[in-house]
Amino acid sequence: MSLLVTGSIGIDDLKTPLGEAKGVYGGSAVHFSLAARLFAPVRFVGVVGEDFPPAFRAYLEGLGLELSGLEVRTGSKTFRWSGSYDEVTSDAETVEVALNVLAETGPKVPDAYTDSRYVFLAATHPALQSDFIDQLKAPRLIVADTRDLWIHNERNALLHTLKQVTGAILNDVEALLFTGKNNLVLAGRRILEWGPKFVVIKKGQHGVMLVTKDQVAVLPAYPTTQVKDPTGAGDSFAGGMMGYLASVDDIGFDALRNGLARGTITASYTIEDFSTRCIETITLADVDRRLDEYKTMLRIT
Repeated sequence: MSLLVTGSIGIDDLKTPLGEAKGVYGGSAVHFSLAARLFAPVRFVGVVGEDFPPAFRAYLEGLGLELSGLEVRTGSKTFRWSGSYDEVTSDAETVEVALNVLAETGPKVPDAYTDSRYVFLAATHPALQSDFIDQLKAPRLIVADTRDLWIHNERNALLHTLKQVTGAILNDVEALLFTGKNNLVLAGRRILEWGPKFVVIKKGQHGVMLVTKDQVAVLPAYPTTQVKDPTGAGDSFAGGMMGYLASVDDIGFDALRNGLARGTITASYTIEDFSTRCIETITLADVDRRLDEYKTMLRIT
């Protein structure tokens, strides 16, 4: 089934205790797409500046992404971000950021993409997320990511967007901040009251939680020991989850839980090297092999 993503595309400079990488490909839509493409065709919508490197576009096309929805905006510059990590399991500290084209109007959904059934909205401004939704015809599943910036500064716009989506993704700190709760299950259920049918709460190295009206599922992280760069892990998780759901054309609780498992595995590959260097090289067979190990680890009798 058709899977549509919109989010940032940019150039990153990264530094962790295990090394650094400069001028590498990044952005939420990129990390999402490289994971999702392992399960389903990806329709990519975003906007970049006229300085967007031709090699970056060729790279994305070479990985099989459909880029009819990538707008190169004349007179604008591409998003750039520089970040560092004190520890590879910590959150990034933004050293420098140039929003550039991301501070302008959002991208337009091509007519050929408006029939997309599965849609992921990376953590852009909630007003842009809402405008993007309004361009779609009849999506079956819309999942929106968000971040603390919008929770602090654009709460009303974010609440409006949540009324339009099927699922919400945010991390544990954001969930507690957003709801004022001190328990993640209660935080998830509070967010459900604002519109979504399910909430996915990312807990980093401690795994992920799925909350619906009647059920809760919790999965641990895959225990990789090769953590080099956590950049893009959350978007890679979402890509694995959404790609799987689109491939099975199911959004029931069991499918959502299985999607969480696939997302956990794709994220585990992303963090094993800088930027996209690991996730770009793996195949679905690699995911399945690690998934089998993960299932064995979780088996309880």
